[in-house]
Amino acid sequence: MTLSVTSAFDGGNIRLVAIDGSRINLEIVKDNRSTFYQWFYFRLTGAAGQPVELRIINCAESAYPLGWPGYRACMSEDRDRWERVETSYQGGILTIRVTPAANSVWFAYFAPYTMEMHHDLVAAVASNPAVEYRSLGQTLDGQEIDYFKLGQGPVQVWLYGRQHPGETMASWWMEGALDKLLDDADPVSRRLRSRATFHIVPNLNPDGSRRGHLRTNAVGINLNREWHDPSLQRSPEVLHVRNEMDQTGVHFAMDVHGDEAIAANFMAGFEGIPSFAQGQQDLYNRYSAELVRLSPDFQTRKGYEVAGPGQANLSMSTAQLAERFGAIAMTLEMPFKDNDDLPDPDEGWSPDRSRLLARSCLDALHAIIDDLPFRR
Repeated sequence: MTLSVTSAFDGGNIRLVAIDGSRINLEIVKDNRSTFYQWFYFRLTGAAGQPVELRIINCAESAYPLGWPGYRACMSEDRDRWERVETSYQGGILTIRVTPAANSVWFAYFAPYTMEMHHDLVAAVASNPAVEYRSLGQTLDGQEIDYFKLGQGPVQVWLYGRQHPGETMASWWMEGALDKLLDDADPVSRRLRSRATFHIVPNLNPDGSRRGHLRTNAVGINLNREWHDPSLQRSPEVLHVRNEMDQTGVHFAMDVHGDEAIAANFMAGFEGIPSFAQGQQDLYNRYSAELVRLSPDFQTRKGYEVAGPGQANLSMSTAQLAERFGAIAMTLEMPFKDNDDLPDPDEGWSPDRSRLLARSCLDALHAIIDDLPFRR
């Protein structure tokens, strides 16, 4: 068979430059109207039993070039199980060397979670009688901003992910969180639903997800820099979600992401907001400590630099919600690589581990739920 590469499908991203024997040169395509790029997802056909060298030649100028050293690409024959394959990075070129067993295989930056998969999730969750489903509005491409509400308690908990569409581990995390919250046999979930009302937006950037973007929506806007002043023209996704938050209030919020460079799971908080209160920070610290205790996949030693007093970026959701509502707000970052403290040589950080971490995150919430809401 003739070798062929395509990304003309939901969430796909690659450009074929040249095929020379078993060497295939490729480029990642920039987000529309943006300079961001790093996410790739493509299909290779015709290579069964043949050693091939896939070279992504424009990695040096990608959004996060420090994410490539030590990174291993994901490959799947069935788009269900994704394994890590031999990958190297040198001179700005990411090289994937593999001998596929099948004539049709897929490669991705991380296990994909397409909009078709998202629709399956929405259909399953919305059919549960314990869940209230609504669309909060539409994106610039005309997709719905899907929203779930469940629980009857006074504590208002918001969980949302995929502001950056290439960070697909956030969707796998959402699957795990929803599975746990809807498990009537789980006593933690039953008590959480009695103490809190959960507001869940599993994909805040449907347009970028379908288009195969790394970081932006349909018109190249980084949604996690819009929370101070969202608009229908630039960021309707944030505007509609924030408007709903203004109606419900927010006591606890988690924004779920992925990090390209740091090989660990960690949190980023709201230090540096103008109204910073030590009691608010103490509850955040207690939550992080509980998560460390509950999950060997979480740690607090590695992470982002903490903002100084008054230096928080209020255009980002975590700082905005902590300032706007006095919420215990946080950004969860999961790795594209692996958790180096507990590595998995076959799958690295994976969908299953993302789902399981979500369960631990909810267990940690249960440990502090009786002290919410925080009142400044």
